[in-house]
Amino acid sequence: MIRKAKIEDIKQIQGLINSFAKQDIMLPRSLNELYESIRDFWVVEKNGKVIGCSALHISWDDLAEIKSVAVAKDKQGRGIGKELIDTCIDEARQLGVKKVFALTYKPEFFKKFGFKRVKNSSLPHKIWAECINCCKFPNCQEIALLKNL
Repeated sequence: MIRKAKIEDIKQIQGLINSFAKQDIMLPRSLNELYESIRDFWVVEKNGKVIGCSALHISWDDLAEIKSVAVAKDKQGRGIGKELIDTCIDEARQLGVKKVFALTYKPEFFKKFGFKRVKNSSLPHKIWAECINCCKFPNCQEIALLKNL
């Protein structure tokens, strides 16, 4: 079942995201970051356990970021990631957002949903403010992708 995240989900969301961060597949997220952005998150829950998550973060009047997309290793290949991406895109459309982007180490995943690779420098400088706190800054290897809605 997909639903908006609740405070009680935060530690499971962090565990899921950071399990991939340890493999250098995603960026780690602190509890503080997650509590502050709880309203951005969607989760897929099964038997009381968070098995997938994603977030839609509004960046500007016509631009939002899909971030922190993670599905438990043993649940991958079942369409959960697609459901999370589709939900974020639907929410962006409902809010009137015209474009969504992702910064990722796995561009092929997002390309399946119509995202196109763009130069990182083509995104507004405002979105890079979060990067200053990143453990990979200033040597970012994430790939920028954009989808027009």
